[in-house]
Amino acid sequence: RPEKSRKTNLTEEVGRATFSVWDNIRSQVAFLGELVAALYLAARNPTVVRWKDAFLIAETAGVNAFPIVALISFLIGLIMAFQAAIPMKQFGAEIFVADLIALSTLRELGPLMTAIVMAGRTSSAFAAELGTMKVNEEVDALTTMGLDPVRFLVLTRVIATLFMMPLITIFANLFGILGGSVVLLSMGYPLNTYIDRIIQSADYVDLLGGLLKSLAFGLIVAGIGCSHGLRTRTGASAVGDSTTKAVVSGIIMIILTDGLFSVVYFYLGI
Repeated sequence: RPEKSRKTNLTEEVGRATFSVWDNIRSQVAFLGELVAALYLAARNPTVVRWKDAFLIAETAGVNAFPIVALISFLIGLIMAFQAAIPMKQFGAEIFVADLIALSTLRELGPLMTAIVMAGRTSSAFAAELGTMKVNEEVDALTTMGLDPVRFLVLTRVIATLFMMPLITIFANLFGILGGSVVLLSMGYPLNTYIDRIIQSADYVDLLGGLLKSLAFGLIVAGIGCSHGLRTRTGASAVGDSTTKAVVSGIIMIILTDGLFSVVYFYLGI
């Protein structure tokens, strides 16, 4: 007669969850240390980077993401400007929608929306690629041949993402501002007035602050995707699980990092 399944109590469940969280943190810290060491080595000796692969990854992970980033940024700018113009119109202050669009896009929405799109698109792709290699024992083969998987596989992906994120963010900023201009133009304001308000309300500090965020977001997107890919276990659903965890973890870390940047910028007076 088959044995009855043993029921777990609350203490055991808490213990398992705690051990799982601790194991995850330990693995992430170890991976971060290896990645920092690889980036330091690449900074001292750029020849160790496989630049051809890095440019190919930059094309697939970054350039090909331009259309979806442009569409989302344009729609976000359009919707935000429309929603802000409705109450402002009651006070005859529709022109200040341009100030709202400029500051919110350059400082917040441009980098944040780009990072979330990249987390869903690029981070999942990295996790799936490396996860498939892990399941097929290709990563173990690299280790057997004396090649460090972090330097050989992860470094190129991280460098490519770090290079592309600021460029995509600038692209997203332009389309977000363009989306806001559609609303102001439909209300009868000339384009040069809208552009003048954009220039008056925002400066290079706002742009550079958003681009600095995008670099941190790029490191999170690539690092978490590669980390979960290399930690893929065996089994039919292992790659799917790693991909899901990479996207969820990436978005959570992006939001937390964005909040941290906001606090730091506030105390620095930026």
